[in-house]
Amino acid sequence: MDADDTGAEVDPRIHRSPDDTDINLTEATLALHDWEEEEERRRSEAIANRKSFEGLQIDPDIDFYPEVSDREPGDRNIVRAGFDIHPQVTFWASGFLVVFICLSIFVDATQDFFSEILDFINGSLGWFYILDFNIFLLVAMYFAFSRYGKIKLGGPFALPEFSTVSWYAMLLSAGLGIGLMFWGVAEPIFHYTSPAPLFDVEPGSIDAGKAALATTYLHWGVHGWALYGLTALALGFFAYNRGLPLTFRSIFYPILGPRIYGPWGHAIDILTVIATLFGLATSLGFGAQQAAAGLNKLFGMPDNLGFQILLILAITGLATISVVAGLDAGVKRLSELNIWLAGAFLIFVLLVGPT
Repeated sequence: MDADDTGAEVDPRIHRSPDDTDINLTEATLALHDWEEEEERRRSEAIANRKSFEGLQIDPDIDFYPEVSDREPGDRNIVRAGFDIHPQVTFWASGFLVVFICLSIFVDATQDFFSEILDFINGSLGWFYILDFNIFLLVAMYFAFSRYGKIKLGGPFALPEFSTVSWYAMLLSAGLGIGLMFWGVAEPIFHYTSPAPLFDVEPGSIDAGKAALATTYLHWGVHGWALYGLTALALGFFAYNRGLPLTFRSIFYPILGPRIYGPWGHAIDILTVIATLFGLATSLGFGAQQAAAGLNKLFGMPDNLGFQILLILAITGLATISVVAGLDAGVKRLSELNIWLAGAFLIFVLLVGPT
């Protein structure tokens, strides 16, 4: 510290003009800068030294503390050549997927079988899906506004690892991504021309348009995010507040206890892997069709199955590189780039399109 004419200490970073009237960097700005540096230091230190937390910060009305188990997450995994493989989950899920793919390709009756199942679900169980989504929304609101909403994931002193902008970028890119790009336009049109039997409206009518938008809002609005939110909350709580593996089996710990490390837990994770891959395959398949059609329209590139497979391989390769690089170096940067490109595309459509 230096001293001014009165003998008071002055921060050397504060530059004054010769007449001592022009302050280029005020003390308030310096204090804010120092505070931001300290917060960043504390954030980095907390992330580097974070540990698993156990127990709730707010005790519920029932005893909800885990029993002591002699099992450790991943203690029977196969770790070779840089891979960490859970044998029961990986091999069973992979075997099922191989059989399913072979049946889909080589057995003609498979497509008819799944088409019948889809028609049955659409025609008879649509009401059940809508009821479930509304229940999920109510439960999510309860967790948000009740005392349980004050529970902090990671423990009372946890700090966020990513900025709000980066977090939203990853949330939108990984949570919606290519699905929204395709279904954002295709879904309202599909339900407008082929409304669900639940609505009992004439295709192409004004009522069909209302039903189409209602269905689209159900899938892509707050109801869908309620389902995502409940899943994320359950995974995050049991992983970062209870120290359990970051897998779906951990959500069932209050019911199964240490048995999540046994056959019941394996079955849950196998179903999770299969359901996740089926969901990704659907979005990726439609996205590849959309990309191939666009490239064909703009550049005359082939729009056939072979080219679509090449697009799927390219997209999968980029996604794999992003995941292997890690959240910070891969997924985060790719998601932020995706948001910037989506924003630029939105502005382009507003300025150039028929809007």
